[in-house]
Amino acid sequence: MSNQTAVSRLATTAAPVLDVIRQRWSPRAFANRPVPEQALQQLFEAAAWAPSAMNEQPWRYIYAHRTDEAAFRQLFDCLVPGNQPWARHAPVLMLALTKTAYSNGQTNAVALHDLGMANSHLILEATALGLHGHFMGGFEADKARAAFGLPDDLQPVVMLALGYVGQAEQLDEPFLSREQAPRQRRPVAAFAFQGQLPN
Repeated sequence: MSNQTAVSRLATTAAPVLDVIRQRWSPRAFANRPVPEQALQQLFEAAAWAPSAMNEQPWRYIYAHRTDEAAFRQLFDCLVPGNQPWARHAPVLMLALTKTAYSNGQTNAVALHDLGMANSHLILEATALGLHGHFMGGFEADKARAAFGLPDDLQPVVMLALGYVGQAEQLDEPFLSREQAPRQRRPVAAFAFQGQLPN
């Protein structure tokens, strides 16, 4: 990836934030370069230290390198057709899940929140290592349940394509235009309110 491409994807923020937050983005173009297993273990270690209710750490991850064709295919087949054309080039695919019950059997109402915290830790650690990931809600949860024999209290929530950023030009439309589109976020005033929500 050229320096010009890297700089163009930096977030322009209204207030100063950590560089790793400005650098994180969700590419669809991945370089044909494997992700070392040691790097993945570093990402999972970062996820391990996310906060969680009652320290239950409900997050779980199933992952596969593209070089492990059978395991990669099992995850890949869970994706909806709209994500498959570009995600098939990712060096790593992951399925992120959360355990929806506490160890005592009671429902964990914040399990999704805790998985989100772990995912945030994971992806920011990835960014610090020069890796990037694209989270995808576009997958078939029922197919994932069947493929991996998931118990009822383990909820598949999101999938992740992970790797080193490749050239946008390797993508076909409509993915190329999406890759090159300007990055945008709502202003803070649209979602953060002191005291109460507006009428």
